[in-house]
Amino acid sequence: MRTVWLLGGISALILLVGALFGVVLVAAAVAALVVLYALFAADRIALRAMRARPVSQAERPELYRIVRELVTASRRPVPALYLSATAAPNAFAVGRGPRRGAVCVTTGLLELLDERELRAVLAHELSHIHRRDTLAACAAGALAGAIALVAGTAAVVGDDEESTAPLLVAVFGPVAALIVRLAVSRGREYRADADAVALTGDPDGLVSALRKLEDGTRAAPLATRPAQLTQAHLMIANPFRAECALARRFATHPPLESRISRLRPPLGPRS
Repeated sequence: MRTVWLLGGISALILLVGALFGVVLVAAAVAALVVLYALFAADRIALRAMRARPVSQAERPELYRIVRELVTASRRPVPALYLSATAAPNAFAVGRGPRRGAVCVTTGLLELLDERELRAVLAHELSHIHRRDTLAACAAGALAGAIALVAGTAAVVGDDEESTAPLLVAVFGPVAALIVRLAVSRGREYRADADAVALTGDPDGLVSALRKLEDGTRAAPLATRPAQLTQAHLMIANPFRAECALARRFATHPPLESRISRLRPPLGPRS
């Protein structure tokens, strides 16, 4: 439903602008292209933003083994697996559903986590695919990326004093961030954490992974490039420095300490 509302709202906005300028048919065609772009190209856009490539079983047999064990336990299809050669430790899932899902991990994540922690992170990402969280999240990322690209292009092309490029950047930047925030709720991370624990039966493994990710992303954050900013909501942990104002605009993750406290609720008073 989030995907329907998101794409429906964007289409309505495009049609409204087209009606104001008397080009409704053109606007309808643009709206259709935008919807198709968001639905069918979003996963490739996210993977390209992280420079991810398919990883073979021969290259990472332990990764394939863990994923196969998890999907067998949950009776779900095996997703495609990708690897991003970056020191920033993180993972994310993309795809329109369980049969078209993909999970990407970074080399930094594989170097940081042990097998128990990696299993917990992969279970978290598989939960996003099984719940179809990735559908709305990928569509939002694709739309936000397209809007940011338009604003950035306008800033480069418009170089005269009468140019509206600064206005476009000022308006479209927050609009891109708003689209991501409307499409992606913080609650989805809590649900995926709970599903991961239910699948692995190991809350301590996920807690340990989250603590390492908190330290790891602080020590090796991603560069705040536009392509990665608009895909950051897909990742298990916020990949940017907390003090970066631009990254905070796109932030959709609940604090890691809040997620950990839900996995380890405080003990009540003894009777």
